[in-house]
Amino acid sequence: MALVDWDLASTTAARFGPTGPAVTLEQATEVVADLRRLADEAVGHVAAYTKMTPQLTDAPVRVVDRRTWAEVNVQGLRTVISPLTDKLEEKVGFLGNAVGAKVTGLEAGAVLGYLSGKVLGQYDIFAAPPAAPGQPAPAGQLLLVAPNIVGMERRIKADPRDFRLWVCLHEVTHRTQFTAVPWLRDHFLGEVRAFIEATEPPTATLISQAYQQITAAIKAAREPEGTRGTSLLEAVQTPEQRAVLDRLTAVLTLLEGHAEVVMDGVGPQVIPSVARIRAAFDRRRNPGNPVEQYLRRLLGIDIKMRQYAEGRRFVQAVLDRVGMDGLNLVWTSKQTLPTLDEIADPDLWVARVATAAAPG
Repeated sequence: MALVDWDLASTTAARFGPTGPAVTLEQATEVVADLRRLADEAVGHVAAYTKMTPQLTDAPVRVVDRRTWAEVNVQGLRTVISPLTDKLEEKVGFLGNAVGAKVTGLEAGAVLGYLSGKVLGQYDIFAAPPAAPGQPAPAGQLLLVAPNIVGMERRIKADPRDFRLWVCLHEVTHRTQFTAVPWLRDHFLGEVRAFIEATEPPTATLISQAYQQITAAIKAAREPEGTRGTSLLEAVQTPEQRAVLDRLTAVLTLLEGHAEVVMDGVGPQVIPSVARIRAAFDRRRNPGNPVEQYLRRLLGIDIKMRQYAEGRRFVQAVLDRVGMDGLNLVWTSKQTLPTLDEIADPDLWVARVATAAAPG
């Protein structure tokens, strides 16, 4: 018996996903064609700005609705969690029961349903098999969630062409990161595997500790905005997993910050209203609804928001100090990736990597 009822997760995500903005069939067709065209246009802008050349050019672009985005991510979760299930069964003969599988399926589906109304785009690295020995990692797939993009551009009253290209720049940057840096995907997936390997079989002590941490996370989510608490996802981690998570967090913060700088740095000559879009979009990132604030903090979504801001500060600071060529040293190897301490203090990374690499 599986730990998660994945079919139930998919149907629950579809049920919990919010209704998209009202569009006619003609408008929907136009949006899909526009996003595909702008995603193609973004490739050249990203390459010129970042000086990064994708080694693979066949990474597909999919313009999807909320339900399809959720289904893709259910499959991604299934890919990630299956090794954990195998490990638990191997170590302790743990098997889920039908009730437990349905409960976890409902939980996963509810979270993905909520997120399906928020995500504008995603580069899905779980969509491709591992690379063959000596070969570059195969491309994943770039997802653009059309109803969310249309809904957001309407809410912030953005120029549709400018906003759609702005979003495409962000997501194409992620695709460029993983297709221009051959080792990055395998490294990232290796850290995910390390996180799973650090998972301990459930014991009475661990269950008791997890219960206390979950209770603290729920309480922390009710604290005033700006108070740093533990998210629900952080609460159930072992110390070994937290060490891996620190490394993953540093990588993700770099990737998000890099994409944020690129989408703004391409400049007003490409997106005339970029400054107004950024200001309006950032205001929408901070919801005024107390219930939504609570959910975002409980699920750790506020941590994701901090990654955008902290990563952008790190990347911009490095750019200001050593330029794009110096920043691109970050992609040399896993040893040149920033640590969390270096994310917080870019001068530490510059001294360790960029200055050390400078000639004489």
